[in-house]
Amino acid sequence: MSFIQLSEYGTSPFERLLGHAPEVLDQWGKLEMVFLKSNTFNADFLEQVRRALAFNNQCQYCMAKAGPPDQNPQGDRLVEALRFANLFSITQSIDKNEILRLKKYFSEAEIAELIAFCSFISAAQKFGAALGLESRENYMEKS
Repeated sequence: MSFIQLSEYGTSPFERLLGHAPEVLDQWGKLEMVFLKSNTFNADFLEQVRRALAFNNQCQYCMAKAGPPDQNPQGDRLVEALRFANLFSITQSIDKNEILRLKKYFSEAEIAELIAFCSFISAAQKFGAALGLESRENYMEKS
């Protein structure tokens, strides 16, 4: 169980932790939908990036949700995005050379959105990890 009780707001255990701040939860959900509805990257691409970040950010809930990213990702853009996500979450040190490398695969708009997504997901995962968020099964009602 998490280090603090789940609130009454939200549906998932993550949302119910963030639900202690209902306005933050509301705005958080809206930003999440912006990423998920974006035409820049498809849902599978974003899910693979999310999975890579989860293991580096050590969010038990996120790691259990879908497991690690695919071991043999398809496409140079996804390979590069996963490489970047790993670097982003491990070192937090992105320099000009990293951005130049991304420019070989992505437009500047895509780079901005990829980094924003990595930042948003990392924030969620670090929030969950800091509060001891565990896999969903640990929050199921016991009969």
